[in-house]
Amino acid sequence: MHLIISGVGFVFVIIDDREIVTAGYASAFEREGYATLELHSQELADWLSVAPHSDLEAVEGFLLGAGGDRTGFPAIIRKRCAETPLIVLEDQPNLEVTLEFFTAGVDDVLRKPVHVKEILARIGAIRRRHLIEDKGVETGPIQVFFDGRDPIVGGEDMVLPRRERRILEYLVRNAGRRVTKSQLFNAVYGVMNEEVDECVVESHISKLRKELRTRLGFDPGECTRYIGYMLKTGISSKAELKD
Repeated sequence: MHLIISGVGFVFVIIDDREIVTAGYASAFEREGYATLELHSQELADWLSVAPHSDLEAVEGFLLGAGGDRTGFPAIIRKRCAETPLIVLEDQPNLEVTLEFFTAGVDDVLRKPVHVKEILARIGAIRRRHLIEDKGVETGPIQVFFDGRDPIVGGEDMVLPRRERRILEYLVRNAGRRVTKSQLFNAVYGVMNEEVDECVVESHISKLRKELRTRLGFDPGECTRYIGYMLKTGISSKAELKD
């Protein structure tokens, strides 16, 4: 188990001692374009203690399943991730246990089985309540959201395949900073995905830049070989680019 996931974006951390459960949810999130980190209950505290701040900022939500002292986990998580959505996935919920979880600081308790799309919708609702991403994040003429909505580019919605949408979201969140091909791959495909070649990112980036050039009239991205990609900041129009 890798405990450091530096450079990975848009990660859901799944805590459950049953590998069949974590593998099932990891696969379902992957189909929706999200990376995951699967932990056993005894690994959670260790990971939180060593994970750098940049990794914790990349976590979109925690999903707490079976294993360990679950009512004690929210306090451990909140020490480093005070506002990150935390959802409990309960096999056989009852009122007493549900109330204990809410008292401990979780955001929601869901009865299994539950579809990943519902989890994503609830995560989005939690974030909106926290006023984190209700307006999205924007740089220049590009505005992205993190709840499945298409980005707004040049003042209009832009429909993108989910992989390219996730890459654009990652670039906007890191606008002005250079990110590597590995970082983009991990953000979209997952940190331990060995079934897909990392070079696929180059194809996604090429298609995304072409779409952005068509919409904006210029390329807001910058690519430096062996160094990485960057979304430029402070450009709002083709005229400004020429200036």
